[in-house]
Amino acid sequence: MKLAWILWLSQLLPQPAADSLCLSTTVYLEARDQSLRGQEAVAEVALRRLDSGLWGDSMCDVVTARKQFAPTIVSPNTQLANMKAWDRSVDVALRAERNWALPVGQRREIVPGASHFAAHAIASPSWSNSYQVATIGDHTFYRVQRLKPRT
Repeated sequence: MKLAWILWLSQLLPQPAADSLCLSTTVYLEARDQSLRGQEAVAEVALRRLDSGLWGDSMCDVVTARKQFAPTIVSPNTQLANMKAWDRSVDVALRAERNWALPVGQRREIVPGASHFAAHAIASPSWSNSYQVATIGDHTFYRVQRLKPRT
């Protein structure tokens, strides 16, 4: 599957299927080679950003916001070819969405308060001196800003 095709398809799908596809794609691109916990943490950051409303009103808006997540950073011709990793990414995304739909006090949070993450082998963002919530695998998770759910 080509990234451009997946993003095109996400524009045609109804909600919540489109958002699930966008989150699955992000988990795959950002963390397919990471542990289950690392993949869950990536999904959690995206879901927290969606809750805030600062990056858009849908998961697809959030993960395609300019230079925020892999879907806008890697080439649209990128092939999502590892079907085992894709299946796992879909499973992680769907479970993360179910978890995030719970009331705040009942959610299982992996990286509480994290609003950003970075794979330092690839990037050194200007905000990497922010509060470090956790390091999981190759990713460090940060609280760059305190995100509050929109009211």
